[in-house]
Amino acid sequence: MSQLESTVFFVDRCLGTKRIVEALRNAGITVEVHDDHFPKDAEDVNWLPEVGKKGWVVLTKDARIGKHASERIAVTSAKIKMFVLASQNLSADLMIEAFLIAIVSVQELVRIHLQSI
Repeated sequence: MSQLESTVFFVDRCLGTKRIVEALRNAGITVEVHDDHFPKDAEDVNWLPEVGKKGWVVLTKDARIGKHASERIAVTSAKIKMFVLASQNLSADLMIEAFLIAIVSVQELVRIHLQSI
């Protein structure tokens, strides 16, 4: 199994799941979707610890995650690996392109991080 196949990416609901998830899966990336595991209105502080326990890598465009103390605590205590798409106004096609271009680098950063633990 390749390193990319062994990493599970968790797609936050703010990414509008269907097109992005389908594109990532078609590229051979293992993806879990927020709404398959948590209520749609779940607060970030409630799902972050669960995702962290599973070792999933969060993909989001929610730049507010980490701005509130409770979310920062949830991210750091659960040792969340998270990548935030900085641009809030990209189309689904551009978000897909950005993730597909970056995914190998993201995987490498995750691998390096796991080796340092």
